[in-house]
Amino acid sequence: MLGPEVPGAISAEQAVQTGRAIASTQLASGAIPWFTGGHVDPWDHVESAMALSATGLLAEAERAYEWLRTTQRADGSWPLQVRDGRVEDAGADTNFCAYPAVGVWHHVLISGDDGFAERMWPMVRAAIDFVLTAQRDRGEIDWAIGASGVPTGEALLSGCSSIHHSLRCALALAEHLDQPQPGWEVALGQLGHVVRCHPEAFTPKTRYSMDWYYPVLGGALRGEAGRQRLRERWSDFVVDGLGVRCVDDHPWVTGAETCELVLSLEALDEYDRARELLASMQHLREADGSYWTGLVYTDGKRWPVELSTWTAGAVVLAADALSRATPGNGIFRGEKLPTGLPLENPPCCELEHVPGT
Repeated sequence: MLGPEVPGAISAEQAVQTGRAIASTQLASGAIPWFTGGHVDPWDHVESAMALSATGLLAEAERAYEWLRTTQRADGSWPLQVRDGRVEDAGADTNFCAYPAVGVWHHVLISGDDGFAERMWPMVRAAIDFVLTAQRDRGEIDWAIGASGVPTGEALLSGCSSIHHSLRCALALAEHLDQPQPGWEVALGQLGHVVRCHPEAFTPKTRYSMDWYYPVLGGALRGEAGRQRLRERWSDFVVDGLGVRCVDDHPWVTGAETCELVLSLEALDEYDRARELLASMQHLREADGSYWTGLVYTDGKRWPVELSTWTAGAVVLAADALSRATPGNGIFRGEKLPTGLPLENPPCCELEHVPGT
């Protein structure tokens, strides 16, 4: 299998090389740490596994999902951070716990393996049910549940936007396996509404670029509403020729945020700008196909000094979306994903619909 290719940014051979660089860090257990010797968290582990699927490394990807299946806790969650099999943070991030649904559905799309879908379904179902225990009446979902089982009482826009995407993928998997989940459809409708219409529901994190583009990436905002959101702060975060700042007050561009913005633009049919951005961050590429996390561009120093698997994963996924190389290329576009049960006359506000969503 050839990898995804975007002329002027990354070749098919380079994409496959990046997939192999990710695989080289995978532990015997199937876990994929942030970098060799680093910790593992469920979200970044899944992002890396998705890149393995997209570059034809299906066996390695399945080992990664099997690790998730065998390490899932009885309540459906995973620890926030693990290193060498030891739990370093026993709390559970709801976004992290929802994201395996995206990876599993992505792998099913690429592999066509219904046996894999059936094996992973109990894991995905338990994880989503766990995440929804932290959903509030209005629709937002607290970002974490502590080791005591109590939600934080704080919701984040980027995390809820990502969970919105995870719920859509979980519902797609449920439909594929003829396992109706009407409660998830209601939860998705509520969550999409609050992301679109209730900024006051979330702890302000406006200095972070993720808070800017994630409502688009997660699929809650699309069309003209999505384009308008990206226009509003484009100059705050995009550095021509280098990529996207992680935060608006530091001269630090990061590869993963750049590639996530590529995926957001591609979902809005903004192909030219997406390709330019993917090309602009290739200064982070190493000769073996791995990627540095970021660059402090005022002094030319890479920071942090780490070759992160999840950054490499985001590069592959952005290239796949633009090249439409694999059957999973449309997953961030929301291709054929359920939209949930729309709210009619929501009691929380008078704004019922945002044009373009």
